[in-house]
Amino acid sequence: MLIFNKQSELKVHLLPFLTSKNTIGFVPTMGALHQGHLSLLEKSLYENEHTVISIFVNPTQFNNPDDLKKYPRTLERDIKKIAELSKNVIVFAPSVEDIYEGNTVSQHFSYDGLEHQMEGKHRPGHFDGVGTIVKRLFEIVQPTNAYFGEKDFQQLQIVKKLVQKYHIPVNITGCPIHREPNGLAMSSRNERLSETEKKEAAIIYKTLLEAKAKFHQHSIKKISEYVKKKFEKHNLFSLEYFEIADENTLKPSIRKSKGKKYRAFIAVFVNNIRLIDTISLN
Repeated sequence: MLIFNKQSELKVHLLPFLTSKNTIGFVPTMGALHQGHLSLLEKSLYENEHTVISIFVNPTQFNNPDDLKKYPRTLERDIKKIAELSKNVIVFAPSVEDIYEGNTVSQHFSYDGLEHQMEGKHRPGHFDGVGTIVKRLFEIVQPTNAYFGEKDFQQLQIVKKLVQKYHIPVNITGCPIHREPNGLAMSSRNERLSETEKKEAAIIYKTLLEAKAKFHQHSIKKISEYVKKKFEKHNLFSLEYFEIADENTLKPSIRKSKGKKYRAFIAVFVNNIRLIDTISLN
């Protein structure tokens, strides 16, 4: 298994593949890999001749310095997990200096309003940081196909918009959410949860399933009130937001319309650890 820490060396290695008909699959991650990440790798390995995974905790997408500091960094363990899956994966684990070349700031992006909803409201500058690193990584790797998990559905839609607006020649594939046995969406941040917190966090997905069950019989307002009251009764959790939104525009919906796809989005704090999840309602 090949591991590169410098973009210049990775580019040299990938150059012959760019001039051939071989396809390059790419899985961008911030490490602390779990089964969700590995499923993206499996899909890329199946669909492409070459697969690259990046492991890079991107500082420009964190609006909370404490969150950046505490974000799990488990590179040795990540490499071992990748090797157990396949030795045919190219790992790119650069430094901040190598990626940003001494200028660790975000480029500003417009995603036609997608960036102003949900995560964008609560994490100022987050999607500028996401766009900056994703665009940079696409320029370095020049993949044919790139794979993103649907847990970060807003991010997935924003990456698709980024590719469209900047005419980046890469196909974006969204992949299903992987969950713990109790339904909790797999996330690198789950590593920071105690066993009790992880067990209790099952309430997040359970609530989304209840919202989906209620969607056809109740108004959006009633469902939102139900979710809010449910978390008010549970002192371990703090609900940051619950939104039912149009899947394409991500704009919060007040009432349902025929022919539209709707999705529920939720963000919850557990002991200052932020967890997000989503579910399709149609």
